[in-house]
Amino acid sequence: MTKAETRFEDLATSIEGAIKGKMFGALCLKAANNGKAFVMLWKGYMIFKLTGDDLQNALSLDDAKIFEPADGRPMAGWVQLGDFYIEKWGRLAQQAFEYVRTITK
Repeated sequence: MTKAETRFEDLATSIEGAIKGKMFGALCLKAANNGKAFVMLWKGYMIFKLTGDDLQNALSLDDAKIFEPADGRPMAGWVQLGDFYIEKWGRLAQQAFEYVRTITK
């Protein structure tokens, strides 16, 4: 198991109200109350659904970028980070969860 996979599993068990699922064929975490994804493990990167200052702060990190599941198809609000920032993943996942669990649509 890679460091990213191990950390993903840690997040899955540490965020109360999160359930495992799939998105684009990759492992993800969803808010149990609405089924909305907030974290995804994709090709060794952790992808977070963020908004506002949390989004801007994440994007300010070196090598952070808007997630593109296919070239030229960016997903607004989804930030991709490599395992260089693995120590920040827990906080970012919690921020993403807090945001996504409030979505009602």
